[in-house]
Amino acid sequence: MNNLKIKVVLSSIRENRFGDKPAKWIADLASKVPGFEVEVLDLKDYQLPMFAEAVSPAYVTGEYSKPEVNKWAGKVADADGFIFVIPEYNHSFPSSLKNNLDYLHRELINKPLCVVAYGSVGGARAIEQLRLVAIELQMASIRNSVHIMNPWLLTEADGSLKAGVLDGYVKPAEGMLSQFSWWANALKDARNKK
Repeated sequence: MNNLKIKVVLSSIRENRFGDKPAKWIADLASKVPGFEVEVLDLKDYQLPMFAEAVSPAYVTGEYSKPEVNKWAGKVADADGFIFVIPEYNHSFPSSLKNNLDYLHRELINKPLCVVAYGSVGGARAIEQLRLVAIELQMASIRNSVHIMNPWLLTEADGSLKAGVLDGYVKPAEGMLSQFSWWANALKDARNKK
């Protein structure tokens, strides 16, 4: 069995964000899954201009019109699955992620995603919004997610993560990663048969 290239997408680009902590945490857990090669993609490194292309990405057959989009597209095309780490903003996920997803099409089709979310209700509403977008992108969103409650209570005064505060989320994360691994393998096999 070939290794699966799994991208952990750190979606928040805000200063003093909490997201880097669960992104590292889930990347470490995912790295323990047999067959996973894990890479964190920080959207701070892939900030794209507001999407305003004349042609839908669904109709682009070669390279995209902007070099920064091609750089992002290359990383996404290389993936066999995605673990999105998202905060909840106004009952949805960050516009930084939505914008980056809007630029792509063929790189996302028939690939699985799972989500680690955080917020006052564990990012549940953000996950639901992301799943709606994923359906249109022909991605497969798995059922299980990790919902981190009240992230503002989980850090020390210096911004570091308090010891042990994510320990209670390990079992849900392991369940999610098990389901995600099944889907990533199944969809990779199916894509390879095309």
